Amino acid sequence: MIRYGAAGAVVRRAAGLAGALACAALVAGCAGQSAGSARAWYGAHDGVAPKQQRIYVCHAFGCARKTPVDLSGRQLARLKSILARGRASPEAERRAIAEAVAWSERTIGPIVGSDRDVGGYDLHNAGVPGQMDCIDEATNTTSVLLVVAGKGYLRHHSVSGPVARGFFLDGRYPHATAVIRDTASGTSYAVDSWPDANGKLPTVMSLERWFAERG
Repeated sequence: MIRYGAAGAVVRRAAGLAGALACAALVAGCAGQSAGSARAWYGAHDGVAPKQQRIYVCHAFGCARKTPVDLSGRQLARLKSILARGRASPEAERRAIAEAVAWSERTIGPIVGSDRDVGGYDLHNAGVPGQMDCIDEATNTTSVLLVVAGKGYLRHHSVSGPVARGFFLDGRYPHATAVIRDTASGTSYAVDSWPDANGKLPTVMSLERWFAERG
């Protein structure tokens, strides 16, 4: 039944609100701000922290699926080699971190089925094995970074807990990212692997700038 007048306006507003809340529920997982260490993130977002060289790759949105992957000695040596290119300076190491994250995605993708993961907002892929939302991406990037940090492959950065921005009311979709911290300057940087497809270089920028982004 179509209702008109003031009552109809109320009904339409209620329907619009219900639709907005339904949409929010699909991506609400991306709105969880971390206030603790990197490892504190996992318990709050249904993830599993890495153990030695084993990482638990989140996929299907919101860590609905977790596939264990053991990085081999050869793969760890490759990550070490990539990160060694950045030992000269914090700036160089951030570039190397981006390359290491992209390489890890290309390596792990065929194992968990994420080699065809698309970037950005793709709510139609929610629940699809191998597809990843920002929670999956932030968690997986953090896991790789924790492994390489634990191996001593990072000289200029430590790994922080992921953070999130946006919650509709400020005009932005919720979105989370992995975070590293420059140990000399104390500046934090986003390592955001979610906007682009699997295996592409993640966006690395100051966390202050990342929070100011509208997308």
